[in-house]
Amino acid sequence: MNLTWKLMQELKPTLLMVLVQVSYAFSSVLYKLAINDGMSLRVLSAYRLIFGAAFSFSLALIFERKKRPKLTWRVVLMSFFSGLFGGSLFLNLFFFALALVSTTYAYAVFNLVPATTFILSVLCGYENLNARTAAGKTKVLGTMLGIGGSMLLSFFKGMKINIWNFHIKLLHKNDNSDQLGTRTPHANPKTEWLGVLSGIGSCLSFSIWLIIQAKVSKEYPSHHSATALMALMGAIQATAFALCVEKDWSQWNLGSSIRLLTALFSGTVTSGFVIIATTWCVRKRGPLYASVFNPLSLVLVAIAASMLLQEHLYVGSVIGAVLIVCGLYMVLWGKNKEMKTATHLVSLDNTKEFGVITDVVVVSTTENSDRENNSHDNCKSNIVTN
Repeated sequence: MNLTWKLMQELKPTLLMVLVQVSYAFSSVLYKLAINDGMSLRVLSAYRLIFGAAFSFSLALIFERKKRPKLTWRVVLMSFFSGLFGGSLFLNLFFFALALVSTTYAYAVFNLVPATTFILSVLCGYENLNARTAAGKTKVLGTMLGIGGSMLLSFFKGMKINIWNFHIKLLHKNDNSDQLGTRTPHANPKTEWLGVLSGIGSCLSFSIWLIIQAKVSKEYPSHHSATALMALMGAIQATAFALCVEKDWSQWNLGSSIRLLTALFSGTVTSGFVIIATTWCVRKRGPLYASVFNPLSLVLVAIAASMLLQEHLYVGSVIGAVLIVCGLYMVLWGKNKEMKTATHLVSLDNTKEFGVITDVVVVSTTENSDRENNSHDNCKSNIVTN
C-alpha cells in the first residue's frame, strides 16, 4: 500500500501535466465548434475571461483571504497591461487565427513563445545573450530554428497527408458567418494571411505578458489574487471591445449547448484548473519540467483536428512543427544549463562563506579557552603567593 501511494505521488506531476495538455486539445475542438456555430470571436473571448475571473476570485477568497498583500496603484496598472497582453488581446488574436487558418497551425505557432520571450528578455535586459558559451549558442540556434519552422509552417504546405480512413464530421457549413466576427469554415487566401499574422501576434502578445508577469509576481506574490485581478482586467477590456464592435446582441445569447459548454469549460478549466495544476508542477519540479509537455498539446490537437474537424495535414506543416518543437527544446536546454551553472556558483560561494565563519568560530573558542586557563592559573598563583 505504501509503495503504491509513493508511486502515485511520483507520477502525480506527470499525470497532471498530461491532463493539462488534454484540456488544451479538448478546448481547441470546442473553440472550433463554437466558432463554426456562429459565435462571435469577441464574445467568446469576453465570456472566457468573465468565467475565468469568477473562478479565480472564488479561489482567492478561499485560500488567500487573510494573507493578501496590500494592493497598490502600481500593481493595478501592471494588472491592466497583464490582462491586456495575457487576456483580451491574446485571446482575440488567438481565436482569430484559429478561425481563419487551422487549429494545428495556431497551436504550432504557440510553441514559439519560449523563443519569442528569449528575444524580448534580451532586448529588455532580463536575459544575457552569452553567445560565447555552449548554452548561449544553443539558445540562439534554437530561436533561429523555431523562427525558421514557423516560416515554413506559414508559407509552405507540400503534399497532403492522409492519416485516417474515416472522419467524424462535427463541423457543419455555416454560410452566414461574418469573416471578422465568426467562423468561416474555409478561409480564402486573403483572410488566411490575416490568420497567419494573428497567430504570430498572439505569440508576441503572450511573450510580452510573461515579461510583465515577472514584475507582477515580485510586487504582488499572492498567486490566486493576482490571477483574479488579471482576469478581471482582461474581462473588462474584452467585454468593452465586444460591446463596441459587436452589433448583433443575439451573439451574447448562450442558449446553444456548444456555446455554453465552450464558455464554461474555457473559463473554469482552461483558465482555472490549468493554471493551478501548472503552478503546482512548477513549484514541485521546476519550470523546465512543465514546459517540456507543451508539444504534447500540438500532437493531440493535430490528431483531433484531422479526425474530428476535417482539417488536413501537409508535409510542410509537419516539418515546420517538428522544427519549432526542436527549437523549443534547444532553448529550454540552454536555459536549464545556465540555471544549473548559476546554482553551482552560488553553492560554491556559500561554501566558502561558511568556511570563513567556521574558522572565526574556532579561533574565537580557542582564544576564550586560553584566556580562561590563563585567568585560572593567575588565580592559583595569587592564592599560593598569599
